[in-house]
Amino acid sequence: MLKKREVQDSHALYELMVHPEVFPFVRHQANSFEEYLFLTKQTIEAEERGELISRTILDEWGAPIGTISLFDIQDNAGFLGTWIGKPYHGKGYNKIAKDHFFNELFFELNIETIFLKIRQGNIRSMKAAEKLPYTMNANETRKSLLEQFNTAEKQFNLFEISKDLYHLYTMRSAEETAEQHLKEA
Repeated sequence: MLKKREVQDSHALYELMVHPEVFPFVRHQANSFEEYLFLTKQTIEAEERGELISRTILDEWGAPIGTISLFDIQDNAGFLGTWIGKPYHGKGYNKIAKDHFFNELFFELNIETIFLKIRQGNIRSMKAAEKLPYTMNANETRKSLLEQFNTAEKQFNLFEISKDLYHLYTMRSAEETAEQHLKEA
């Protein structure tokens, strides 16, 4: 479902990224394939330096369909950036990718907090964030952080995912699965 970023996936990812319903919401936008290739190489190097964590999202056949990344990592916290190609919207890939990525971040890489900074006009991302049972709206609790990136031109909502809340969610999910198996037995 996820793999480390590789240069050879750039062409497929670029073609998906330039779709008009995807491109405006991509953090690192590229206006040409060559620029996207350069940004991909920079991303791989930045991960090697510990500045970010980035993965390619794959479909069930191993084809690249988007990316998921944690940017601006400081004090075991960072900002999530995810995009999935238009043909794959609404098919459950976003939730599956987040589950895999969050497990890696929280339980393998010791990240403590994930922030989601979502433009107020990005209805698809807002709905996706609000669906996640472990996400808290942080507009009030992290007001000073929100003020750092809100401008007159661009307004954002801020969501927070703590390791503790995500861990509680995974434990509850495991219990519900176990109970379901017992009922079926």
